[in-house]
Amino acid sequence: MRQRIRKIGFWILLAGLLWSVFLSAWIWRFGTQDQARPADCIIVLGAAVKGAAPSPVFAERIRHGIDLYRSGHAPKILFTGGFGEGQKHSEGAVGHAVATSKGLPSVDVLFEEKSRTTQQNLLEASAVMRAHGMKSAILVSDPLHMSRAMWMAEDLGIKACSSPTPTTRYRSLRSKLGFLMREFYFHHHYAITGN
Repeated sequence: MRQRIRKIGFWILLAGLLWSVFLSAWIWRFGTQDQARPADCIIVLGAAVKGAAPSPVFAERIRHGIDLYRSGHAPKILFTGGFGEGQKHSEGAVGHAVATSKGLPSVDVLFEEKSRTTQQNLLEASAVMRAHGMKSAILVSDPLHMSRAMWMAEDLGIKACSSPTPTTRYRSLRSKLGFLMREFYFHHHYAITGN
């Protein structure tokens, strides 16, 4: 009986290990692929702000979104993200301010400031898209975030393609592995809870 339990335990452990390797490789590989194509708008997912300035992570997302806009991939750019703890400026508003300060016409720069999570970012972005008659989007975030973000966008009915930041702030192996482990957890969390 004990031997049978050990065998079952071994196969469960092996299956778990193989699944962990497979999913981690999928998340990593997905983030290396830029699928940007013409769309109605560019959605830049929010990240932290420091006062009225974007955090380094958010700054890279903003930069990439602006580059896509300037290259003619979409006529509108949409920044997402609400107010962080103790912050007076929302992520969406900071993204808007940076983009317009770089010369983008204010009429082409949209934002929302209600969301706090990736799923909420996309839910609010979807509402803004509907209000402006937009149906397709290029989704911008950090490479290791793209797989889950695209999964959520698809579930919300957003016709999206992914374009990860080529200049992510997560450069060291240690920071990348930390982000990967976080995404590994949240993939399972979303699969189980839908949030």
